[in-house]
Amino acid sequence: MKQWNEIFKKKGKVFTKVKRDLPKFVAVLKKNNVKKILDLGSGSGRHVIYFAKEGFDSFGIDIAEEGIKITKDWLKKENLKANLKIGNIYEKLPYPDDFFDAILTTGVISHSDIGGIRRAIKEIERILKPQGFIFVNVRKNRKYTKINSKKILRFGSEKTLCKITGPRTCVPLEGREKGLIHYNFSKESLKREFKNFEIQKIWAGSDKRHLNIIGILKKIY
Repeated sequence: MKQWNEIFKKKGKVFTKVKRDLPKFVAVLKKNNVKKILDLGSGSGRHVIYFAKEGFDSFGIDIAEEGIKITKDWLKKENLKANLKIGNIYEKLPYPDDFFDAILTTGVISHSDIGGIRRAIKEIERILKPQGFIFVNVRKNRKYTKINSKKILRFGSEKTLCKITGPRTCVPLEGREKGLIHYNFSKESLKREFKNFEIQKIWAGSDKRHLNIIGILKKIY
């Protein structure tokens, strides 16, 4: 939290552009009359704003208080409304069971080891209605240069030195995301972790460094 608070204090709005692949998700939501949607790890609010503009009941939660403050100011400027909370996405979420019609999380859920990721997925399943929709964007496995227990990976346009901390897991030793865990998915591991969802579509993101899925939570009989 401290790290992201500092980022938001210094740079204000971070990641302001909407993910290029999200219009595909919006088309699915509108076709199915979805109303209530949560951005899990909403940052400085780009997708909270986007969904509010599209006419959805927009919710956002993020661990960084500064990010929530920026989102509130942005909403006020745009004359929009949304429900915002401060919270850790890897812990019990402050929403009741079967509350949302849809949930998205972009570039956030993979900032943990697999134990934290699985806790977050269980909470997604709890607060999402049966037959509810997800859009998930995660880091994709990439080629890297290995130096002992370290990797050289590309983050954005720059190469970054990372320390290997577990299977599929590394921590940048430099740059804006220094010290943040990064778990890297393959299509197979992504499908495996979201096994309680009917995966409608899975594809590489427009930046080629991420994977996206659109899924529907299976009914539990």
